[in-house]
Amino acid sequence: MKTRISIWIVFMVAFSAFLLSAVTKEVYNYSSTTPLKLEVPKGWPKPLNIFAGNPLTEEGFQLGRKLFYDGRLSKDGNFSCASCHQQFAAFATYDHDFSHGFNDQFTTRNAPGLFNLAWTRLYHWDGGINHIEVQPLSPLTAPNEMAENVDSVLQRLRADAEYRRMFREAFGKGDINSQKMLKALAQFTGTLVSANSKYDKVKRGEDQFNPSELHGYEVFKEKCEHCHKEPLFTDNSFRNNGLPLNTYLKDYGRMRITGNPEDSLKFRVPSLRNVSVTQPYMHDGRFYSLGQVIEHYRTGIQQGPTLDSSLRKGIQFTKLEKYDLILFLGTLKDTSFLNDKRFSHP
Repeated sequence: MKTRISIWIVFMVAFSAFLLSAVTKEVYNYSSTTPLKLEVPKGWPKPLNIFAGNPLTEEGFQLGRKLFYDGRLSKDGNFSCASCHQQFAAFATYDHDFSHGFNDQFTTRNAPGLFNLAWTRLYHWDGGINHIEVQPLSPLTAPNEMAENVDSVLQRLRADAEYRRMFREAFGKGDINSQKMLKALAQFTGTLVSANSKYDKVKRGEDQFNPSELHGYEVFKEKCEHCHKEPLFTDNSFRNNGLPLNTYLKDYGRMRITGNPEDSLKFRVPSLRNVSVTQPYMHDGRFYSLGQVIEHYRTGIQQGPTLDSSLRKGIQFTKLEKYDLILFLGTLKDTSFLNDKRFSHP
């Protein structure tokens, strides 16, 4: 049943994307809007141009922020985007392997944190979404998540005087449509940049690691950075990290999108930024502590034909290395991002 639902979601998202591209492009009026700039942290790689055709403005950002926190985007009004993506958990779902959805159902993957999306080319654990403006269609239409359809959502938005004003201010005169809604959501989620942790302050010369954190950083660079590359702390690749198949979910990851057996059990390498507040871990939330994650790499890796070559012999950690690595990972917590009022419920 879950496999059929997943295939249905992929089909619906692809079909919706086709419909969006087929619609005659509307000419938006940005003459009275306030331009915003995506701030790129010093030393970071150049971001992708996720705002091509979607000029970033204060009005668009604020509209996207309101939409992100609005439960009326779901069928019963109870589930907003923020229901699964909580700011205090770096916009992940804190302390739950799966998130709650419509009609007391659960999602079938752990909700990832939402930040630094402008450096991400493919979205979701399996990379099944290739554009930030299309991404919301998947949770919005999934029967076990928001369980809604775009037309019903648009009817509610059009009936709301405040939304009519905000859409007009963001895009000029014209109907409230799916393109505008998705562009506004992209302006909000695309500007969720996390780059002010203790680690970042150390790199800028504003702070120092204590001896344990420094040792943990050295351990990280020796044993973890192959996949979790600085400064994003991910290389955005898809890898089999030796997790045994979850026999309940039967989730084969990237292979479900590509159909290629060589992609079996490969999932996105998640960013380690804010990792101390995004538990549980892995695509199915099977580990509830960083200690369990490290133990997996020490002793729990399952050999298989698609296992990442760097993990064939596991990763050896002493007890001290494990302890100090966890302390270093704690320096990736960006408190200012987690508490930024600009990203909070309006």
